[in-house]
Amino acid sequence: MRVIVLAIGFALVSASLFSQPLTADVEQFSKVVASGKVQVLDARTADEYKSGHIDKSLQANWLDKKEFLDRTSHLDKSIPVYIYCLSGGRSDAAAEVLRANGYTVTNLEGGITAWKAKNKPLVGVSADAKQTSLNAYNGQIRSTRMVLVDFGAEWCPPCKKMEPVLNQFMKENGKLVTLVKMDGGLETELMKTLKVDALPTFILYKDGKEYKRKQGIVSKEEFTSWIK
Repeated sequence: MRVIVLAIGFALVSASLFSQPLTADVEQFSKVVASGKVQVLDARTADEYKSGHIDKSLQANWLDKKEFLDRTSHLDKSIPVYIYCLSGGRSDAAAEVLRANGYTVTNLEGGITAWKAKNKPLVGVSADAKQTSLNAYNGQIRSTRMVLVDFGAEWCPPCKKMEPVLNQFMKENGKLVTLVKMDGGLETELMKTLKVDALPTFILYKDGKEYKRKQGIVSKEEFTSWIK
């Protein structure tokens, strides 16, 4: 009897481990994504992403292995990942790497091409969106207060990870520091001028002059040390 119970228990555990499919068609993928209970990942390039992407999806370019591994390292392993690319090839390869690193991943069959064929909605940066000029940027950082600039993006996994840290920091220090958020998916020329090479990047200005800069994850305690 004990053997039977153990066998049944093992079968139930195995079923739960493998309950998430390795692939999903458009309708299945769309239904799960709409639930809001998964992480959605776009494995295409930034330019492809800006041309139209699934709402609330993060982005990590599979063709740039360093970027891909860095950004996906900030995903939550306890939450399933639903991944896609243009036609399914890149995301299939990316999914294998993520699974090897402990993530539960489902790939969209046919990618964005199949998604469009089913008339599913996409969102993207407007082609008419204007970038911030250097003069306008300098106007924002000139202040008697300290100004913390956050170059990030809603599709960047480490940027999303930094949101609660920034929120808490500003809650505690909002009387001393002004937060300026810059869209790293849009402000490409400004980033080039300021030598901002990756997201997120944080720059603290005092009296209009750069005082501190750091790329990647920053703790609330480190931010606090900057303003002391």
